[in-house]
Amino acid sequence: MSGHTDMVLVDENGMRIDGRTATEHRPIKIEAGVLKNADGSAYVEIGKNKVLAAVYGPRECHPRHLQDPTKAIVQCKYNMQAFSVSDRKRPGTDRRSIEISKITAEALENVVLTELYPRASIDVYIEILQANAGTRCAGLTAASVALADAGIPMRDIVPAIAAGKAVGQVLLDLNKEEDNYGQADVPIAIVPSTDEIVLLQMDGNMTREEFDRAIGMAMNACHEVYDLQKDALKRRYSANKTEEAEADE
Repeated sequence: MSGHTDMVLVDENGMRIDGRTATEHRPIKIEAGVLKNADGSAYVEIGKNKVLAAVYGPRECHPRHLQDPTKAIVQCKYNMQAFSVSDRKRPGTDRRSIEISKITAEALENVVLTELYPRASIDVYIEILQANAGTRCAGLTAASVALADAGIPMRDIVPAIAAGKAVGQVLLDLNKEEDNYGQADVPIAIVPSTDEIVLLQMDGNMTREEFDRAIGMAMNACHEVYDLQKDALKRRYSANKTEEAEADE
């Protein structure tokens, strides 16, 4: 985040570079059950972000020294494909992907009923196919739907989105230009039934008033994402029922 650019990120009418207002998120598309070989899967588009998530398990935890006799562990692997950004990314694990994998697993562990599966592992894989800022939120949103698609018992689904600050204004769901040249980025994930925050980070600087406004905007948007997650799962369930009915005929 440099905070300096000649690009007009927000014009005099309050319109952003991609035509949104300060409180609008990018178009969102969510599909559940897109991979047949996974126990659960989901595909998410948020703006130009394209993310695929797959879930395997519960299954025996390997290596065995990681097993917990009282509950399952959630293991997450977040990976950005080399072709996901305009400047080719070096393949393999880096510090950023390790950090995002860890915070995603921790967020999901807050909702998964891990106590039902002692000594087991629930493995979550997140592949970023195309990146345009906000990939950790898109990945967590996709992973949560994939867990539900796998039939993993959870107390709720987790939606995630970010708010931030660019050209001195608090904005919802920063795009690549706003993220690169803005002053702050605040990704957040919640448990919608309780408004419990299970992920909250901040990169940059905001006043307390700006931070509170960003959190409020992001939490409202999370509830909108939550509705889209539920709709995707309902479509998946309806499709399964149709396939079962056709198979019985």
